[in-house]
Amino acid sequence: MSKFLFWLGPYQVCMWNIIIIAVSFFGAYVLKKLFRRSVKRYLASANIPLEGRKAIWLRLLSQSGFALAGYISILSFNINNEDVTFQEFLDFNLINTSKIKISFENIIFVILIIFSARVILNIARLFIQRRFKRAKRSEIGTEYVYVQVAKYIITIIAFICVLAALDVDTKIFLGGSAALLVGLGLGLQDVFKDMFSGLVLLFEGSIRVGDVVEINDGKSSEPMVAKIIKINVRTTQIETRDGNILIVPNAKFTQEYIENWSHGSTLSRFRIPVTVAYGSDTHLVSELLKQAALSHPKVNKSGGVSVRLNDFGENGLQMEIMFWADQSWDINIYKSEIRFEIDRLFRHYNIRIPYPQRDVRISQSSVETKDQKL
Repeated sequence: MSKFLFWLGPYQVCMWNIIIIAVSFFGAYVLKKLFRRSVKRYLASANIPLEGRKAIWLRLLSQSGFALAGYISILSFNINNEDVTFQEFLDFNLINTSKIKISFENIIFVILIIFSARVILNIARLFIQRRFKRAKRSEIGTEYVYVQVAKYIITIIAFICVLAALDVDTKIFLGGSAALLVGLGLGLQDVFKDMFSGLVLLFEGSIRVGDVVEINDGKSSEPMVAKIIKINVRTTQIETRDGNILIVPNAKFTQEYIENWSHGSTLSRFRIPVTVAYGSDTHLVSELLKQAALSHPKVNKSGGVSVRLNDFGENGLQMEIMFWADQSWDINIYKSEIRFEIDRLFRHYNIRIPYPQRDVRISQSSVETKDQKL
């Protein structure tokens, strides 16, 4: 019998117990990695896709080794103790008060509930994905809403089951919930506002995952165009054209003016302003602008391209070309390519884009004053 190090309730814990527990769980972790790697290699060689139900079963089998490691760890307490059975170890209370009693059995039940909740969530996600794949008109945003709602429901049920497994009286929470909610409502108004806004976004469907929206962030005069990546309970993740991921509170999407480019018509009208020098042939300029726009493959040909003279500016004639495009996310790239074509056509036909002009007048008195100083 080895010398014990400390007491774990009525049980003595020695160095051999720690070594066996560490080796058991480390061995389970290594076996999990080897098992998953060998199964994936076999499925890849047999050209069998690993998805859906197969992935769930593989995850369950690979994690079953940890249950065996836990059983071996409990039996290892027989080294320094006499006749330690598995049931006696489970019945031992770690916390024993007048209101709360938590045993090892309760902890194992909590772990099983959390693990089962994850498995059920994966099965629900798989079921929803299959239903949407069979549907003729399936949308990623709608599928995401169903998955998120299933996640919230399963999480709430799992939390209630955890409280029941720990023998926690739910009346304690119900009794103090009124005062707690009042305090939270006053101190966390913005948080609750964002949470309710997130639920509105999920159920209303005005903004969905994958939509392209135009947001005015208030920092610049130009609005920001971004793509919706993920809608969480309190925040929404968006991706800008520069590839940056921004986290925006949900209340911004429900309380402010947001233009959703993905709703309504698939076509959007865009403008490119152009200034040409006075004396230029406006008819030729108009034809060249139309030719430059229509030459781009992303410009909708049936929508029509129009050119108008906006104003007689200080530096030249301010003209504008308007066109319809069926792709809005990369519109800045398309505009740049059209501008390159406009510049090429203008050079070929000697259409001049004027420089900004400023008249500087120097009065005679200021010149005389300068000469006197010299």
